[in-house]
Amino acid sequence: MARSNFSVLTILSVTLLLPVLSLSFSPDSPSDRRLLVLLDDLSLKSSLSIFFNSLKSRGFDLDFKLADDPKLALQRYGQYLYDGLILFSPSIERFGGALDLAAVLDFVDSGHDLLIAADSSASDLIKSVATECGVDFDEDPSALVIDHKSYAVAGTEGDHTLIAADDFIESDVLLGKNKIEAPVLFKGIAHSLNAANTLVLKVLSASPSAYSANPSSKLSSPPSLTGSSISLVSVIQARNNARIMITGSLDMFSNRFFRSSVQKAGSPKKYDKSGNEQFVTELSKWVFHERGHLKAVNLRHNKAGETDEPAMYRIKDDLDFSVEIYEWSGKSWEPYVADDVQVQFYMMSPYVLKTLSNDKKGLYHTSFKVPDVYGVFQFKVEYNRLGYTSLLLSKQIPVRPFRHNEYERFITAAFPYYGASFTMMAGFFIFSFVYLYHK
Repeated sequence: MARSNFSVLTILSVTLLLPVLSLSFSPDSPSDRRLLVLLDDLSLKSSLSIFFNSLKSRGFDLDFKLADDPKLALQRYGQYLYDGLILFSPSIERFGGALDLAAVLDFVDSGHDLLIAADSSASDLIKSVATECGVDFDEDPSALVIDHKSYAVAGTEGDHTLIAADDFIESDVLLGKNKIEAPVLFKGIAHSLNAANTLVLKVLSASPSAYSANPSSKLSSPPSLTGSSISLVSVIQARNNARIMITGSLDMFSNRFFRSSVQKAGSPKKYDKSGNEQFVTELSKWVFHERGHLKAVNLRHNKAGETDEPAMYRIKDDLDFSVEIYEWSGKSWEPYVADDVQVQFYMMSPYVLKTLSNDKKGLYHTSFKVPDVYGVFQFKVEYNRLGYTSLLLSKQIPVRPFRHNEYERFITAAFPYYGASFTMMAGFFIFSFVYLYHK
């Protein structure tokens, strides 16, 4: 009886869990996503409510938990419960439950997204997560970003740690098509990019006059991080298309900074509202795959003049190749238009490399002649563009030589040999005639 009750409870628990697991992120339909938000204090839900409400309005399901919750878990029964993780818990020394550094990294390695915001209280755990992602926070725990030229005029408090930053990356796919006019308010710690990691990008950089140091003490030695080498906000797109955003300012997401007016030191122009809300909203759209997410479908190839895909090609055949590429707009798939998509006809190395033409409706196509080499080839599309998910498509196809009865009866290149043969025969006939009948 006890075993029967246990079986019933197990079935019920799995049944109840299936709707949750069905929310898992799908590259073919990146919608209805579920985010786990880990906080140091649940009061942050109200002080960061504008940002959270923006995510909810875009269809995200937010699950708020304390970072030291003993029941924390990212997966159950081998399935991930969430599609993205937001770490707004800079001071946490140790995560609760089954969550630890390795679990966070496995989460990203499985193709899920991560957003990290630190501040002056950043723990070694948070810094370790950032380091594994290719970003190194300043090792001095008391250091903040200081700028005596690009600080925000209001609320400077004499230490110039409230930065008015406007050195944005030039990328519409990352920050949207509408230019961010107002500077972004930043108060927090600096980080630098690991030179060995080529996937990390600076989205918001400090000015050349900035440096990282303790604002309450005099400098006894040159600061380790200075100028434009300081990154205020960085992003990473992993090779599995997982996206990560890292910043050293949790205040950057706060309602206070969103609503605050801003005037950069040395500038006569004052903005009624900082650029924080626009910057954070647009960048979060990229991080959570609402923008810059591509998919390729319907890869086709066939002989010129035919419609069916052959089992193999013959050398020197004329063929047509096509593929459809779409971009997720946040609500639906829209045609992706670009002029730098290429296809390779590949065997050990590319024998043919062609840039694809497009019809502005998502269809990319080209035609070419199969090279005079037989073997096992691949149609290969490798597309990597700043801010967009990587595309890697391949389809294998064998190429055979001519059969014995498919060669031309007379080969143009052999005409000299044909001529030599007939000349030899004619010469022999003349020689024989002269030899036999000449007296």
